[in-house]
Amino acid sequence: MWLGFGVVTALLVLLMIQVDRQWQRMAEMTQTLQEQSGDIRRTRGLLRDLEASLRAGNFGIADGDASARAALDAERDGFRRARQAAQQPDFASGDWLVLSFPVGLSSLTPLISTDIYSSAVQNYVLDRLLVRDPVTLEWQGLVARDWSMSEDGLTLRFQLRRDVNFSDGEPLTAHDIVFTYEFIMNEVIAAPRQRVFLQRIQQVTALDDYTVEFVFAEPYFASLELASLMDILPAHFYARFLDNPRAFNESRGLLLGSGPYRLRDPESWTPDQGRVELERNPRYWGPVDPPFDRIVWRVIENDSARLTTFRNGDIDAYEANAREYATLLRDANLLARTQKFEFMSPVAGYTFIAWNQQRSGAPTRFADRRVRQAMSHLTDIERMIDEIFLGYAEAAISPFNTRSPQHDPALTVIPFDLQRARALLLEAGYEDRNGDGVLQGPDGRNFDFELIYPQSASDTQRAVLFLRDLYARAGIIMRPAPTEWSVMIDKIREQDFDAMSLGWSSGVETDITQMFHSSEARPGGDNFMSYVNPALDALMDQARGEIDHDARMQLWQAAERILYEDQPYTFLFRRQSLVLLDRRLQNLEVTGLGLNLQAVPVEIYVPAALQRSR
Repeated sequence: MWLGFGVVTALLVLLMIQVDRQWQRMAEMTQTLQEQSGDIRRTRGLLRDLEASLRAGNFGIADGDASARAALDAERDGFRRARQAAQQPDFASGDWLVLSFPVGLSSLTPLISTDIYSSAVQNYVLDRLLVRDPVTLEWQGLVARDWSMSEDGLTLRFQLRRDVNFSDGEPLTAHDIVFTYEFIMNEVIAAPRQRVFLQRIQQVTALDDYTVEFVFAEPYFASLELASLMDILPAHFYARFLDNPRAFNESRGLLLGSGPYRLRDPESWTPDQGRVELERNPRYWGPVDPPFDRIVWRVIENDSARLTTFRNGDIDAYEANAREYATLLRDANLLARTQKFEFMSPVAGYTFIAWNQQRSGAPTRFADRRVRQAMSHLTDIERMIDEIFLGYAEAAISPFNTRSPQHDPALTVIPFDLQRARALLLEAGYEDRNGDGVLQGPDGRNFDFELIYPQSASDTQRAVLFLRDLYARAGIIMRPAPTEWSVMIDKIREQDFDAMSLGWSSGVETDITQMFHSSEARPGGDNFMSYVNPALDALMDQARGEIDHDARMQLWQAAERILYEDQPYTFLFRRQSLVLLDRRLQNLEVTGLGLNLQAVPVEIYVPAALQRSR
């Protein structure tokens, strides 16, 4: 028995040694592959330099012209900030960046997914032609190395880099960009939001493998942005769904691109995984290695659980609500290992309540402008900001940031005015006819409605309960309805709700057509509250086609004044970002586009001494 026991023990020891050797060999192979990847990238860089030299020397370009070309290339280099980060003395590649989502994602498939969370993932996987410099806001090259516009503003031409590959090794060419445009514009593909914007493009043509041309049917102020920010889809991967569009439209995890990170299997992700995990793209074409081995998002819907996870060091970032933040500022142990950022992003989005004006084909009480105006007068925004957000927010007057030239400075926050609200409601036919303290409408029915909002948003829940009490003072019954995110998406698509609290993100210049144009008041459109105003439609159409900046701002301001009177939304507030991050993360900065935590090309990193295994 002892002999047998000794033999078994010896075999186990030998097995452990063998496994250890296999792991060591795998580590050596990984290191070798990483070194080879670096060698290949450096070789590509040398080839680019050689190409530039050949253009200058063999193609008759004068030294002055060559210097000017080099200066222009440097100015338009989308990797400038990433290069600067890689040159820092403590820069190192490695470690994982672990973030979180407050809601479960329903899809990662491009075009099908519609929320900011899936967009955050896609931003690392899908490439675009250009990218904005986060400080100067000027356009810089990404997949495109050069671009030009015709004098009439109708034609854009992009010269592509020749070394861009998708993560499966297939080259990215102008034909993929043409395919992406045609795929989006194909009515069988469920991409109505994207089609709204791209319908101004008349055609997209591949002049050769690395030259693509966009021709617009009419002038559009954001034509460069529209063309350059279209996510590039690989034709060889997505074209098969033209024969089976239903499979694409119902898919959940079809995600393949040429960006710095990739899904290990571009078809395997499902919502029930409870996380999204991207790995470094070994075929990434960029001149700077993506710094993190992996980027992971964990789905943690409960705010308290998410904070506990951050305290334990299992996620690297936590965006606190105002009350939490005030408490966390007194936590010396937590602050010792974190860094904090308080900022109002120049492109901060806004929160609103949308009043659905048509349901099941019939107008609702909110189809009356006087009712919507009354609801805005009953919404004490300033008090909400003080009591719920402790001053870490500012009132939203319209879709336009008050710092933007799109905003008319003559417009101010609609004040809380109970008497004015009651007068408007009485004018619209709402009064307490039976003395029970509740208003009845012209049809004799009580004024009561359901307000749905994301169930994971604790700040929103406090705001809704606050508003319920304010509305009750005017004789209106509001029933709060916290709702799972996937259910909210369905309700938006089917326009099946009374009122809804949500938020929109904003941009450098916000095109509001998507949210307020009557053409979008349809199932699946983003004018999901069925708001129609022909005068506003005309102004938005005119503003989109106006190239002159000052003239366009006047048009946007005129459109803003209509929205201010009509109140299809009650505009609530723009929240200040209150972000805590692990001190391991270096090169973090608040820029003209907000915090660069998830900027691509990636410009943050973890020094080798601070990296930890996952």
